[in-house]
Amino acid sequence: MTLSRSARWLLRGAMALGLAFIYLPLSIVLVNSFNADRTFAWPPPRWTTEWWARAWENAGAREALWTSVQAGLGATAIALLLGSLVAFAVQRYRFFGRETVSLLVVLPIALPGIVTGIALDTAFRSVLAPFGIDKGLFSVIVGHATFCVVVVYNNVLARLRRSGGNLQEASADLGADGWQTFRYVTFPVLRSALLAGGLLAFGLSFDEIIVTTFTAGPGVQTLPIWIFSNLFRPNQAPVINVVAAVLIVASVVPIYLAQRLSDTAGGGRL
Repeated sequence: MTLSRSARWLLRGAMALGLAFIYLPLSIVLVNSFNADRTFAWPPPRWTTEWWARAWENAGAREALWTSVQAGLGATAIALLLGSLVAFAVQRYRFFGRETVSLLVVLPIALPGIVTGIALDTAFRSVLAPFGIDKGLFSVIVGHATFCVVVVYNNVLARLRRSGGNLQEASADLGADGWQTFRYVTFPVLRSALLAGGLLAFGLSFDEIIVTTFTAGPGVQTLPIWIFSNLFRPNQAPVINVVAAVLIVASVVPIYLAQRLSDTAGGGRL
């Protein structure tokens, strides 16, 4: 169907409006991180990287950044292991109730973060408190992994279902054993899905705050929690703009790369 010229312009205008609605507030934060006068004047009267240097000198912000990186990497590692194994089992082996298993794996992503956080906090207290163990970075990693597993699972399962079993069957007909089939047939198919799922999981973990609030132990602060804790402190606004800009970039870039990987591999949109 061929659209008229006016219809094409209307669609372009709607697309531009939608993108502006999403990205204009983020752009203001990024620009204000270089704002020398610490005002909300637009456009900023003067540009500088001074606040970026001061943010790096802030020990609390640096520690929160390192904590966020550790939590993201830890949650991603767990998600890659569990998500891919469950996806492979659901797709490879036919058993009664496997669709129910698939639903149960995906379900946590639909729950409000506050519900997941309360449930995890209760579980940690019930399991760890009798042994005198307090929550810490490990509990944040476990909390983030609960929704990161879903992301990896969906990516891997979708790729397995699109590839089908024809290649595996042909490999078996040629005399390849199970390990050879996985190494030379299955893994190349899954490689981009695993990488895309891992990047997406890291991005989601990096900017999570609700579950983190319930699972973080004493003294454990990720970047989002650090921002929230310092939001109303005098003279912290410029540093907060810088940290928020870092958070935006660290969250958006992995998700963008995951999207590109999925498209390049012919997997469509995430």
